[in-house]
Amino acid sequence: MEQPQHPARRPTVLLAEDELLVAMDIEASLRELGCEVVGPVATVAEVERLAERPDLDGAVLDVNLRGAKVFDALPALLARGLPVLLSSGYDEAILFPHEFRSLPVLVKPYDARKLGAALNALLGSRDPA
Repeated sequence: MEQPQHPARRPTVLLAEDELLVAMDIEASLRELGCEVVGPVATVAEVERLAERPDLDGAVLDVNLRGAKVFDALPALLARGLPVLLSSGYDEAILFPHEFRSLPVLVKPYDARKLGAALNALLGSRDPA
């Protein structure tokens, strides 16, 4: 007798964005793309607190959260091998700390299509199950 097929688990993505309307739009887009969303959260402290969640498959993080840069929270996510997509209102990757310059960046404003392409590139090779 065949085992029933379990549907693949939806990837769980941590979302950090401090502008409420932008956060709601990104959250809706992530859900439409098939993701479970943790957040949105609006502070670096919240990102650091949630970085240890065992169910995370990746993160979409605004670089500037209420005046604080998200870079302090990145080592915990990257040490776990989690893919991170940074979001910024400026094309400023050259201003990022050297160790984070290779991370993918979406420059705001961006639409669901660009988010989807970036997320697919980010999570495409990762088996979320």
